[in-house]
Amino acid sequence: MSSHAMSAGESKAKAVFRVVSGNFLEMYDFTVYGYYASAIARTYFPGGSEFASLMLALSVFGAGFLMRPIGAIVLGAYIDHHGRRKGLILTLTLMAIGTACVAFVPGYATIGMLAPVLVLTGRLLQGFSAGVELGGVSVYLSEIATKGNKGFFCAWQSASQQVAVVVAALLGVILNQVVSAEHMSTWGWRVPFLIGCLIVPFVVYIRRSLKETDEFIARKHHPAISEIMKSMVQHRRLVLAGMGLVIMTTVSFYMIAAYTPTFGKEVLKLSSRDALLVTVCVGLSNFLWLPISGAVSDRIGRRPVLLTFTVLAVLTAYPAVQWLVAEPSFGRLLGVELWLSFLYAWYNGAMIVALTEIMPAEVRTTGFSIAYSLASTVGGFTPAISTYLIHVTGNKAAPGIWMGLAAACGLVATLVLYRTAQARRQYKLA
Repeated sequence: MSSHAMSAGESKAKAVFRVVSGNFLEMYDFTVYGYYASAIARTYFPGGSEFASLMLALSVFGAGFLMRPIGAIVLGAYIDHHGRRKGLILTLTLMAIGTACVAFVPGYATIGMLAPVLVLTGRLLQGFSAGVELGGVSVYLSEIATKGNKGFFCAWQSASQQVAVVVAALLGVILNQVVSAEHMSTWGWRVPFLIGCLIVPFVVYIRRSLKETDEFIARKHHPAISEIMKSMVQHRRLVLAGMGLVIMTTVSFYMIAAYTPTFGKEVLKLSSRDALLVTVCVGLSNFLWLPISGAVSDRIGRRPVLLTFTVLAVLTAYPAVQWLVAEPSFGRLLGVELWLSFLYAWYNGAMIVALTEIMPAEVRTTGFSIAYSLASTVGGFTPAISTYLIHVTGNKAAPGIWMGLAAACGLVATLVLYRTAQARRQYKLA
C-alpha cells in the first residue's frame, strides 16, 4: 500500500480539515472579488459610465467560470488517473498564482490596457484550477466517509466555503471601519487579496500531508485520459442532468454571497457595512444548515430534500426579493437573505453528495467536475446577469426571478434523475 494511504487510525476530522482548506481559499478569492467589484471596476475598467465599468468588472468575474469546464476535463482526468492527493495539491498551486495576479497588478491609470488583461488572466487561471477543486474535494470526502454518513461528510466541502464568506465579509467590515471610503477605493480593496496570498503557504503545507483514499488505491485500473474522455461522452446525458442539478446551487450561492454587497450598496442604497454584516450572517447560516441537510439526506434520502427546497425556491424567491426592494432596510435585507440562505443550504447539502453518487466511480472526479463547472458558467455570471436584468427591466427585484428559474432547473433535474424506482436503485440515491 502507498505510503500516502490513509491509515485506519487517522482522524477523519483532520483529514476533512486538510482537504477543505483549499476549498476555503478558492471561495475566499472568488468572494472577495465579488465584494469589491465596484472598486475593481474603477481601478481596472474605466468606462463611459459607472454601469459600463461595473459590468466589465462583473463580466471578468464571470469569465473565470468559463475556464472551469476546461479545468474540469484536464485536471479532473489528472486526478482520476494519478490520484486525489496529487491533483488537489496541483489545483491549489494554480489557484495561488491566479490570486497573486489580481492582488499585485497596478491599475489602468498606471499600465493601461495591460492591467485589465493581467487581471483577466488571473481570473481565468483561478477558474481553471477551481474547475476541479470542488469535484476533487467532494469526491475525496465521499471516499473517506464512514458508512451511512456520506451526505454529512460531503457537506463540509460547502461548509468550508461559508467560513470563507464569513472571514471575507468580517474583514470587509473591519476595513470599512478603519479605512476611509476614498482609500478603500484606491488601495484598501487590495488588502483582502494580499491576505489571501499570505494564507497560501499555510494551506499548501497542510494539504501536502493529505493521504490518498483507500478506495482509489484499491481500484486496480486507473483509466487513462483517453478512456476518461470516452466515458464522459458515453455518460453525457448524466453529466447534463447533473449540470441541471447544480445550477440551483451556483445561482443561489453567488446571489446571496458574492452579489449581496453590490446589491445592497448599489441597488438598495444601504451602507457597505450593513451589506457586509448581512453577508456575514448569510455565511454563518449556510455553515449551520449545510451539515444538517447532509445528515438528514443520509437518513431520508436525497430526493425528498432536493424536491422540497427547489419547490420552495420556485415559489418564494421572487416574492421575497420584491418585498425587500419595496422598502429597503437592513432588517429586510437580513430577513430575505437568511431565507434564501436556508433554501440554498438545505438544497446544496443533499445535492453535493447526490452528484458524487450518480457518477461512475472510475471517472467520478471528472464527471462531477464537468457537471459542476458547466453549471458554474451559468451561476458565476449571476452578479452580472442580475445587474443587467435590473438595468434593462427597471425592476430591482429581477434577481429573484433569476434564482426562481435556477430552482426550476434543479427541480426538473431532480425529477429526471429520480424518475423511476429502478433509476434510484441504480444510482443508490433513495
